[in-house]
Amino acid sequence: MEAAIENTQVKQSSLVPMAIVGGLFFVFGFVTWLNGSLIPFLKIACELNHMEAYLVTMAFYIAYTVMALPVSTVLKRSGYKNGMVLGLLVMSVGAIIFIPAAQERMYSIFLLALFILASGLTMLQTAANPYIVLLGPKETAAVRISIMGLLNKSAGIVAPIIFTAFVLSDMSQFDETRLAPLDEIKRNAELMELSSRLVTPYIVMAIMLAILAVVIKLSPLPEPNLEENTNDSDDDKWAILRFPQLIFGALTLFFYVGVEVIAGDTIGLFGQEMGVSNFGQLTSYTMAFMVAAYITGMVVIPRFISQETALALSGAFGIVLSILLLTSSSDSSNVWQSLFFWTGAPQIPNVVLYVALLGFANALVWPAIWPMALTGLGKHTSTGSALLIMGISGGALMPLIYGYLVESSGNSQSSYWIMLPCYLVILWYALHGHKIRSWTSSVNDKH
Repeated sequence: MEAAIENTQVKQSSLVPMAIVGGLFFVFGFVTWLNGSLIPFLKIACELNHMEAYLVTMAFYIAYTVMALPVSTVLKRSGYKNGMVLGLLVMSVGAIIFIPAAQERMYSIFLLALFILASGLTMLQTAANPYIVLLGPKETAAVRISIMGLLNKSAGIVAPIIFTAFVLSDMSQFDETRLAPLDEIKRNAELMELSSRLVTPYIVMAIMLAILAVVIKLSPLPEPNLEENTNDSDDDKWAILRFPQLIFGALTLFFYVGVEVIAGDTIGLFGQEMGVSNFGQLTSYTMAFMVAAYITGMVVIPRFISQETALALSGAFGIVLSILLLTSSSDSSNVWQSLFFWTGAPQIPNVVLYVALLGFANALVWPAIWPMALTGLGKHTSTGSALLIMGISGGALMPLIYGYLVESSGNSQSSYWIMLPCYLVILWYALHGHKIRSWTSSVNDKH
């Protein structure tokens, strides 16, 4: 009886911290997946080509790589709770910098604001993630991780809808065919009016982030007791390179984050070119399919299929969708009319739908690769985790490569071929790469 009461008290005491951390993961997703709507907006407002437009993803995701070590140093000094507060305040500063960027219509300031925003997000994520494991039994940590993933991707559905409602309404007046005949003064005035639409939303975002920082500071979040191994020698640190499954896992994550960001952040601009009226909301379609995949994964893994099988299916589905995207007509919408008419959402061309469906192929890759890559690392697990985080840089580089291909070929649809080798790497890792335990042999050595 006493044990039951104690368990109930533990659950109640962890409820508020779980709700707070869940809210933070929603913030992660909202800020991250807003980029999908921001890219086509800035392309018009700042008169950019494709490669310049995708510098948005470069400025945002490169922060994870550049700021990883400085953030870890700050967290050791400040603690994880204060680190979350500091991360939110840095994000608030980044949001404030959007205001002069919008008023001056200067793309370089937009990129600086995005980098600062992502730097704060890097600190926030690095500090918040330990709480997922801390707030409850280790046996149910996987469930908590899935819940956080759902919150993250659900925010990715909401963010583009809100952005479209407040910023992208009546975008037809900024069509290039209407702007082209205008003289430079009138054209600049029109684009300045468009750019100024960002001011109010980002003022609100800055205020909300600052308020959230105060809430976290005053909250009952405990400081996690994370024991760090301080006895590793230099040889031990370099020993991490002796694990092929980890190195190949980090490489696979690089390509995975690349295609995940391509699917989420290029769909808006691609849909605009395909004549989709609600192009600013298209990232929501990709995120909706990711949420559906998360829920499916929670039901079928590991009851019916293993993590390895789920990863292989994800890679194979990504390959199939990429081929369909490259070979299908851009004029037909019959797939949407046949399969998704019941949703009531505006129909989209097949080729745009295939980009959105990549969200379903992508959702289960991240949670599958991590346990496969870290298997057998023992005391090197924390170092291995840091190496895997570096794979996020794929989100900085792959969309930029895609933008370069679009500028070179003049064809957005055919440029999606860049995703094929990425999904082939994911499939290879699922079938073979994660089994390699030695650089001198490809046999599955589990010792």
